[in-house]
Amino acid sequence: MSEEGEKNTCFCVWDMERLSAEALSAELDGFFDILEERRRSNDLSHALRTFNPQPYRGATPISAAALNRMVLESQYLSYVIQEIVVESDDPREAVQEEASVLLDEMSQNLQLGFIRLLAFAMTKVVKTLFSSIHVNEDGLTRLQQAIQEHPVILMPNHRSYMDFLVLSYIMFTYDLSMPVIAAGIPLMGMKLIGEMFRRSGAFFIRRAIGSDKLYWAVLSEYVRTIVRTGYAPLEFYVEGLRSRTLKSLTPKLGMMHMVLEPFFKGEVFDISLVPISISYERVLEESLLAHELLGVPKPRETTGGLLKARTVLKEDYGCMHVCFGNPVSVRDLVKGKINRRQYNLVPRDLPMKPTKETQEFVSGLAHMIIRLQERNAVLSAWNLMVVVLLQNLQGIDLDLLTNKTLWLRRIALQFGAHIRWPKHVLDSDVMSSSMTLHHSVVRCERGRVYLVEEAGPGPVIQEEGVFRRAAAVLMCASYRNQAVHVFTRPAMVAVAITTAVSSRSDDVFHHFKFLLELFSNEFVFIPGQAVQDYEEGCFLLQQSGVISRSDGKVNVRDKGQETIVFLRAILQPFIESYQVVFRYLCEESSQTFREKMFSTSIRSFIMKLLISGEVQSYEGLSSDLQRNVLSALLRMAAVTKTKVDDQDEFRVNKSAVKRIWDMLNGGWTPRISVDARL
Repeated sequence: MSEEGEKNTCFCVWDMERLSAEALSAELDGFFDILEERRRSNDLSHALRTFNPQPYRGATPISAAALNRMVLESQYLSYVIQEIVVESDDPREAVQEEASVLLDEMSQNLQLGFIRLLAFAMTKVVKTLFSSIHVNEDGLTRLQQAIQEHPVILMPNHRSYMDFLVLSYIMFTYDLSMPVIAAGIPLMGMKLIGEMFRRSGAFFIRRAIGSDKLYWAVLSEYVRTIVRTGYAPLEFYVEGLRSRTLKSLTPKLGMMHMVLEPFFKGEVFDISLVPISISYERVLEESLLAHELLGVPKPRETTGGLLKARTVLKEDYGCMHVCFGNPVSVRDLVKGKINRRQYNLVPRDLPMKPTKETQEFVSGLAHMIIRLQERNAVLSAWNLMVVVLLQNLQGIDLDLLTNKTLWLRRIALQFGAHIRWPKHVLDSDVMSSSMTLHHSVVRCERGRVYLVEEAGPGPVIQEEGVFRRAAAVLMCASYRNQAVHVFTRPAMVAVAITTAVSSRSDDVFHHFKFLLELFSNEFVFIPGQAVQDYEEGCFLLQQSGVISRSDGKVNVRDKGQETIVFLRAILQPFIESYQVVFRYLCEESSQTFREKMFSTSIRSFIMKLLISGEVQSYEGLSSDLQRNVLSALLRMAAVTKTKVDDQDEFRVNKSAVKRIWDMLNGGWTPRISVDARL
């Protein structure tokens, strides 16, 4: 992509974020609790009511079976099958039959009767689990219009197994066309439940496709046919997986390329991408996710497991917000970025490898969607409380916690956060209510607030004590992570200001870029927009009265010291955890290692340091964070990866890791004397 093209892309992305934030600000009071009416009416009558959605005007209604026939009879699939026949010498009939079997395994079979059954069951479940489910109705009005005009792609964040069920429930409640949903294949294996999901619109994708050429061809043609025909809105998680840390994940681009290709090839006039932000006050899987991060194997998705997990119905999970963002026109964004005439040179039915400029555009667009999801997220009081609690792991007085949380709320609002804080309720009551809801991780005794650790039988050995403490910390950290995007860029500027070799803007920006590169797997940054990210962080700090910029220098104002301290402390668990992994790789690790061996060894190493008191951050025990460190070092060429015996083998350049470690170590010694805790 040309330099001019990159600048245009940046402007377009920044403008879309600004418009989305402005729209949500105007609508924040326009959220409606859909459970309020459900609690007053009959559940069965809601499920059996007249359902009259307005579909895409350009679509000819077809059945699921007819859709599958279109896929199997497509010229594209026929071409790929012929290639496989030539490459493998297998009979064409055998390859065609395999394609048909794959499609049967994969495809959805959306039926209104099962949607009604799902609506009835979901009404019972959500009224039990949640006190309220708030939806921005203006966003649904825009979605309804978009569905009628162009093929629509629904792109929610993914934080819980409840996500796609709740979205389908909302679509049914508001008479919107039911979506077909990309789901992981383990859900298909759940007896009865898997088939119910299939008939409610789910199509199932294998997690490990690898180089299976036929599977890729069947899946991509199936997705493209759904989009091309306007069969139904298509829903998928651009992050790929459910986030175990509740932070946004770096987008996966495979499905993104598939849904956009009909537009690139001129088969549809436009495609509307709808970012959807799902915000939970309390997540059903909070304990499960924390234990997965600590190495406890994830339970298999089975119907029996689901029935055993029904004890969750006895708990209160508070409030839920679902924000439907402004539809994003692919046609508007692509202007000046991609020369679509190149697609006219190859018949539409033939495979075509995306060009570099297409790959860059798709990547930037996927990252932008995640940024819009973050901007539209609605935070709760608890998200702010845990930020303070995590900086006071030995406990904190309730009055001080309340004052610090209120101070933090003011900062978050200045940074553009959207916060649900009940009106006409005493702040102390809001805090008390949040602690009651999260009784599994926090308790208040004699006016002092502490984290709750899991109880267990018998005496607790040191390792077990650290494990229980880490589980409590990671559960709290997951709720902090729901708010961390609000502070990420100002926090990186704050660290850069206090650690750069001088206060010159160039030096501060240089260190900011280092942090951005290092933490690009922890936080989502749009590729090629380091300058924009830096300017955004500086702008937020400047308008909040924290810093001033003049004569090419960046200076911290006296009244901004407390904010700088807080922002540095936000990043401290990540910085300390990365330092520990660097130390292990330089001092303890062999030159080469396999990933499984690394996970076991680094966890044991960090456990010993926590027991001895040499490190304080329990977040270093998170398997996701450890993998993120390796990904960062691979990207920064300090580690290389090769395949040996079908396993990933890593080779460490210890001197390169040491240089990065030294920069981070130096980067954590502040030039201004401030307390490191909030």
